[in-house]
Amino acid sequence: MSVSPASTADPTTSGTKVLVVDDHAFFRRGLVSVLDEEADIEVVGEAGDGADAVSQAAELLPDVVLMDVQMPTSGIEACAAVKAAVPSARIVMLTISDEEADLFEALKAGATGYLLKEISITDLPDAVRAVAGGQSFINPSMATKLIGEFAALAKKDKTRPRQVPTPRLTGRETEVLGLIARGRSNREIARELHIAENTVKNHVRNILEKLQLHSRMEAAVYAIRENVLE
Repeated sequence: MSVSPASTADPTTSGTKVLVVDDHAFFRRGLVSVLDEEADIEVVGEAGDGADAVSQAAELLPDVVLMDVQMPTSGIEACAAVKAAVPSARIVMLTISDEEADLFEALKAGATGYLLKEISITDLPDAVRAVAGGQSFINPSMATKLIGEFAALAKKDKTRPRQVPTPRLTGRETEVLGLIARGRSNREIARELHIAENTVKNHVRNILEKLQLHSRMEAAVYAIRENVLE
């Protein structure tokens, strides 16, 4: 199924370019309508299946791809193909299912976000912005399952010998790292620690640099492995 792009990309735009992929036209148009209300987000295209998503992504070079998990040409397969064609694209998988297997497969395929389709219209643009800004964004209920899985993997990993010294984090950075591992957003961390959200962002950036990690997801795994939560 092929769907023409929703609009022609403007090369001068400074907004986040989004490609929306879902085989249900009604739901897809709903996503487009919500995002079109945001001045800093531009929907550059729509696709109705995974194969079309890959070709459009290669042509439109979106910053973020919202991708349905279950559709003709599996969304998870399409996720991997889009990442291969456009490595810079950040992919958010959308699903009605909270099955852990789908979540893990999506992350292995290169997804940086995983949202249930019950997400509110006010939260969707924030999720797009967060992912475009380099954050991972996972539905809270799924994040809890993911952390549980990481905890199990971390226990198996404890027997491996440490090859390099653990980088030294400040007390505040350790607090922030622990809250990241509990699935807190920057805004929630700021509120809990009574500091500015920009200060949290700086702490997150410093944590990733010191630990030589690439994402909040990796930071969460590290925190669990090193018993930061304890």
